Amino acid sequence: MRYFFYYLLFAIIVIVILFPMLWTFSLSIKTHGDITSSVPKFIFEPTTNNYRGLFTGETGTTSLPSSKPNFPRYFLNGIVISGGATLLALLLGIPAAYALTRARFKKESSRENIAFTILSFWFGPELAIVLPLYQIYQRAGLIDTYWGLILVYQLIAVPFVVWMCRSYFLDIPVSIEEASRVDGCSQPQTFFRVVLPLAKGGIAATALLAFIFCWNSFVFALVVGGEKTMPVTTGSLGFIRYQAVLWGQMSAAIIISALPAIVLAILLQKHIVRGLTFGSVKE
Repeated sequence: MRYFFYYLLFAIIVIVILFPMLWTFSLSIKTHGDITSSVPKFIFEPTTNNYRGLFTGETGTTSLPSSKPNFPRYFLNGIVISGGATLLALLLGIPAAYALTRARFKKESSRENIAFTILSFWFGPELAIVLPLYQIYQRAGLIDTYWGLILVYQLIAVPFVVWMCRSYFLDIPVSIEEASRVDGCSQPQTFFRVVLPLAKGGIAATALLAFIFCWNSFVFALVVGGEKTMPVTTGSLGFIRYQAVLWGQMSAAIIISALPAIVLAILLQKHIVRGLTFGSVKE
């Protein structure tokens, strides 16, 4: 009887978590008339017009004119910008995190203060810096450029990468690195041949989460982005028109936009194991 309540509680939690996505998926396969019906329709004839409309520009209703299909470009922009921002954040954040765990400080509290200061940049609201950021970008000519968005996304990704990777590096005993140094490895060789392989599981999980955070960013893309570099988050605003809201196409865009994170999670699932470090140490 006890296990019945455990399974029941687990089922309720799963339903609560999955319900928004299932509801969004159901909207993506409904017609515009079924969605805007005054009585919710739980039994309906599925359609793929909303997904096709993302690429053809058709709205699925005669009351609204067709539009230029920009969603593929928005999707590609998001891949390029979020992927580039994640790679750059890893290149900057991993060495910084390792330095925070192995560098010598006069006071141990200084190490923690620096780490928390870096993390605090992630806590700050994006709206607090958008105005000066826009002025700086305008003078530097970075408005509506890929590099401009990749650089500003470092405010999101780098603090997270540093803090997460720091925790993984702390789990690696210093004795392992000292043993590699005794065997003749230099400091860079120890870092690339010993430390990174041991922490690859944590780095993979960090990279996935950093990509998701960059992919979901809205304010920075809205302020310093533009028509040429507009990602999915801001491009989806085009489904909101003065005549009506294209709920079906917006829901289809949400479902497709979730695919990159899902694909990355599947590709990295064998590496996203928190106990890899401890397993290697025990051997």
